[in-house]
Amino acid sequence: MLKLHLGCGKRDFGPDWVHIDAADFPHITYKSVTRLPYKDKTVDVIYASHLIAYFDRDEIIKVFNEWHRVLKPGGLLRIATPDFYFMSKLYYESRINLRQILGPMYGKMDIGIDIYHKTVYDYPSLQTTLNLCGFKNVQRYNHEKTEHAHIDDHSAAYLKNVCISLNVECHA
Repeated sequence: MLKLHLGCGKRDFGPDWVHIDAADFPHITYKSVTRLPYKDKTVDVIYASHLIAYFDRDEIIKVFNEWHRVLKPGGLLRIATPDFYFMSKLYYESRINLRQILGPMYGKMDIGIDIYHKTVYDYPSLQTTLNLCGFKNVQRYNHEKTEHAHIDDHSAAYLKNVCISLNVECHA
């Protein structure tokens, strides 16, 4: 089974996964999450946690199309990204302050260059974008029921007991 962990950073899911990230860690095999070195319809699973926000709304279409290209028919795409709906709801209900949502929504990372989140999603906007790129059966998933639930990769990010990660899976 060919499983890709895209945008993995320091998080190593083990030898059953191919780790792809622009950062430099010993477990990383390839650098580009936008041009995958696989033939069409050869990948079983793609997982990307808190990666897609680094691409703007036009860029993500190309990225999703590339991921769809390599996934086998029925292959699984699992995504986690900051959930605009729940973070804004917490903010407007005054359960959190602005400073608490700036990091998750507009995170900055240094991978030799500084990169920032360019957009956020709520469930309907992510579902629409994934459907546009040919993905089917878009639904939320429970991060606690994944094989990598024991690794903190932000898919289990909580503020005030509310999961602020939009965890979605779908199929090619």
